[in-house]
Amino acid sequence: MTTRRNFVLLPAATLLCGRRPPSGDPRPEPLPATRLMFGGDVMLSRFVGRLARSQRDPTWPFQALAPYLAGADIAFLNLESPFSDRGRPVEKGMVFKAEPEMIDGLLMAEVDVVSTANNHARDCGDYGLEFTLGWLARHGVAAAGTGMTEEESRRGAVLERNGVRFGFLAYTYDQSNGNHPKPDPRVAMLDPERMREDIAGMKARADVVIVSMHAGVEYQPKPNEQQIRFARAAIDAGARLVVGHHPHVVQPVEKYGEGVIFYSLGNLIFDQFHRRETQRGLLSEVTFRGKWLERVELRDLEIPRGAPQLSGLPSVFLERSIAPVGG
Repeated sequence: MTTRRNFVLLPAATLLCGRRPPSGDPRPEPLPATRLMFGGDVMLSRFVGRLARSQRDPTWPFQALAPYLAGADIAFLNLESPFSDRGRPVEKGMVFKAEPEMIDGLLMAEVDVVSTANNHARDCGDYGLEFTLGWLARHGVAAAGTGMTEEESRRGAVLERNGVRFGFLAYTYDQSNGNHPKPDPRVAMLDPERMREDIAGMKARADVVIVSMHAGVEYQPKPNEQQIRFARAAIDAGARLVVGHHPHVVQPVEKYGEGVIFYSLGNLIFDQFHRRETQRGLLSEVTFRGKWLERVELRDLEIPRGAPQLSGLPSVFLERSIAPVGG
C-alpha cells in the first residue's frame, strides 16, 4: 500500500517543539502532525457479505467512510471475521467467515493495520487463522494479536509515519467462541503480566505504543473491572492509547495518566439490527505531533444496513500543548 502523506498542521501557536534551524532563527521547526483513525468491530460475513455479493461490490460496506479512513496516516480497526477460501459463504449463525474478495473494502479505505485477536479469531479453524494472516500480508495490511507462532502474536506490528514509529499490540479476553476446548498460543490473550512484557519489548522498537483490547460485556454501556484494570495497566506500562471493542456498543473514553482509553468504540461494520445502540459507533481521530499525543476527536457513526456513515460534527475530547523535546 502507498504510504499516505496527507496531514493537518495546526495553528503556529501550537507548534511548540522542534529543532532550531541552522540559520540561527529562534523560531523552532514544527514537527509534522500524524493523524491516526480508529474504528471498532468490523464483521464482513453474514448479512454484510450477502449484501455485498448481491451488489457485486465487496467494497460496499466501506464506501461512505473510505475517504475519512484513507485520509489518515494510519487507519486501524478490529477485524471480527477471519478470511477463508474454503467452504460456502456464511450467511447466518455466530461462526463468521469473510470471503477473500471482501478485503477489497479494506484496501479501498486504505486500512493499514487490524487487530485479529478476538473471540472469532478461530472461527475458521487453524486454516482460517493462517489464511487470514497470509491474505492480509499479501495485500499490505498489518495484523496484531495473532501470528504463525506465539512469539509473532505477541510481537505486534510497527508502522512508521513522519519519522515516528507506531507500535500496535492486540489482546482478547476469549479466543474460542465456545468452539475450541484448548487454547491456541498463537492468539494473544488478555494477560496483564504478558502485556507488560510485550510493551517493554515494543518500546525498544517503537516511539508510540498502542494497545488493542477485545473485552467487556456485550451491550453494556460501561466497562467492567477486567477492562478497566487491563487498560490502565497498559497505560501505566507505557502505552499511549488503548483501543477497546467487543461490547458492540459505545463505552466511555477516559484520560488516564499519560494516555487515553477508548473502552469500546462500538460497531463499525456489523449486521446487529436488534438494538438501536448496536447501530451506532465512534470513529476516533488521534493526532500526534512527533511522538507527543496532542489531540483526540470523536465522530459519531450511524450504521444502517451494516455500513457506517458519519453523523454530526466532531467533538474534541483532548487538546493540549506539546511537551518540549526531552520534557
